[in-house]
Amino acid sequence: MVATVTQLHSPAQEIERLQSLFAKQKAAFRHTPMPTAKARIEQLNKLKAAVIRHQDSIASAVNEDFSCRAKDETLIAEIMITVQSLNYMIKNVRKWMRPSRRHVSALFAPSFNQVVYQPLGVVGIMVPWNYPIQLAIVPLATAIASGNRAMIKMSEFTPAANAVIKDLLAEVFDEEHVAVIEGEVEVSTVFSETPWDHLIFTGSTAVGKHVMAAAAKNLTPVTLELGGKSPAIIAPGANMDDAVERICFGKAVNAGQTCIAPDYILLPKGKEKEFIAKYNQTFARLYPTLRDNDNYTAIINDRQYERLVTWLKDAEDKGASITQINPADENFSGTRKMPLHIVENGTDNMTIMQEELFGPILPIVPYESFDAALKYINDRERPLALYLFSYNRDLEQQVLEQTHAGGVSVNDTLMHIAQDDMPFGGVGPSGMGHYHGKEGFVSLSKAKGVHRKGRFNSGRFIYPPYGTGIQKLIYKFFIR
Repeated sequence: MVATVTQLHSPAQEIERLQSLFAKQKAAFRHTPMPTAKARIEQLNKLKAAVIRHQDSIASAVNEDFSCRAKDETLIAEIMITVQSLNYMIKNVRKWMRPSRRHVSALFAPSFNQVVYQPLGVVGIMVPWNYPIQLAIVPLATAIASGNRAMIKMSEFTPAANAVIKDLLAEVFDEEHVAVIEGEVEVSTVFSETPWDHLIFTGSTAVGKHVMAAAAKNLTPVTLELGGKSPAIIAPGANMDDAVERICFGKAVNAGQTCIAPDYILLPKGKEKEFIAKYNQTFARLYPTLRDNDNYTAIINDRQYERLVTWLKDAEDKGASITQINPADENFSGTRKMPLHIVENGTDNMTIMQEELFGPILPIVPYESFDAALKYINDRERPLALYLFSYNRDLEQQVLEQTHAGGVSVNDTLMHIAQDDMPFGGVGPSGMGHYHGKEGFVSLSKAKGVHRKGRFNSGRFIYPPYGTGIQKLIYKFFIR
């Protein structure tokens, strides 16, 4: 079944609705400021059941929004990851909620220290168009596990998926607990300026800067999952077959419209032709045809398609050599299908070498030495993801110690995002903050330090009047 797209409110109406719901959620949170573990687990189980129940309509809706995206791709990259994340939270939320005991110095004995994890309140979640289900539900689940209420701003580019999400969430939550907001730039601006107790944004670095500036007006803490140019390094002596197959998969999923897709390849100089030949073979095995192949995703809309076409022309005009990976030599006119383009001889003045690609374009950058490859990465902004292909543990350690990235996969692509017990987030221009795992729970909680003392007050020994013998003794033992 394909979701029916509901009629949107006008921007003014949706903004009014947003503000009204925000006030209601704040009031509801004050009424129930510390949901029990039992309540949170029940909500997460209901959310999981709703996601599973709606999986077919979700896949149909996402396919409609993209004009073509494989059901299996949605099941793997959206439904399965989301369900597994929910399972992990359900299993661990009770443990995460427990106060943690902390050390007490002898100076303050007898007393007791602990950290209590308190819900923040109302969380705002801004969702991009590329993975509308996973990037809505996983942050929401983290907010619920942390005891918060939430409002989700969906992308205007995924109306069909939005309709399913609204129906799905309405089955589980009333709007005073979880609500969905839609709209374009005007609504997004007001959403980012709302005084949330925490704001999670997933999207481009450029938009992320605006969101952070808007949030700063209220000193709203933010988690920004951005992007950047994620490198894949093929180390000297690496197994080229393994590297190509895993890079090919990571770049082809969602037609490269993934924030952690490999953005460019660093490989030893002289290996370029081998890489391209093997990529051609591997891609043809995975996708023998593209135009009418339901397994190969289309570009989301005309705007994004034209952007990619313009960037390729810019590269070609500036001297790049471009190899089109088009196994059946098909014509794609009248569609938004785009074959992979491998780019050689890229230079820094080309847009494709400056901006996150977010599509089926893959520059290759040959290097003279492994140190030069790492220098190339370190001379540029820190990426959201970094991929290394090598079975040499010394080279692996060198990369881990000498580069920065939001996350790393060694001898794979994309898969680190699906590890439930690891934090996910950027560094520098690729983002800040974390969600996933315990780190996500902590991010959406206030870690409140509590110092507790009994009837006996050791602190009186440092009260005035100063200069007593016992104070001098205290200084002798504790100032050293």
